[in-house]
Amino acid sequence: MEEWIDEDLTLEREPVRVLDQRVLREPIRRLNPRTPLSLSPSATVLQAIQLMREHRVGCVLVVEGDRLTGIMTERDLLLKLEQGGLDRPLTLLMTPEPEVLKADDPIVYALNKMSVGGFRHVPLVDADGRPVGVISVKDIVDYICDFFPNDVLTVPPDTTRGETWSGRDGG
Repeated sequence: MEEWIDEDLTLEREPVRVLDQRVLREPIRRLNPRTPLSLSPSATVLQAIQLMREHRVGCVLVVEGDRLTGIMTERDLLLKLEQGGLDRPLTLLMTPEPEVLKADDPIVYALNKMSVGGFRHVPLVDADGRPVGVISVKDIVDYICDFFPNDVLTVPPDTTRGETWSGRDGG
């Protein structure tokens, strides 16, 4: 019995990752933000939809020259798109002058903007205001899940609710 205890004490253990205020103060760049997809203001709503579908993302940045002028999101499409409006320019449906963050801003800033503003996507800009990335709620959820991999990613389906295993992309 004592040998087993001694052996257990000598096993190398992974350092425990703790989700706390320190983690939330880490820079957004730790979330590995996606490179933004962008279109010009003269692009059509249909072009934005096609680009979002092709890349399986929920937003497209609207950029003129190197300046961010707006963001077109799934929510914009759901709330503002009228029947037959696919050939309209993005400028008529986009959210103009969206709130932005920098990659060195703390993660908690993104959480604040998303919670208070009701945003699911926040563009990231460099020191000159040029778009360099997009952070999404999914990025933050995935980051938090990484702190609890055994608790989150190994949950078996609940067959009493009719659930089946669908993998990570299932919902």
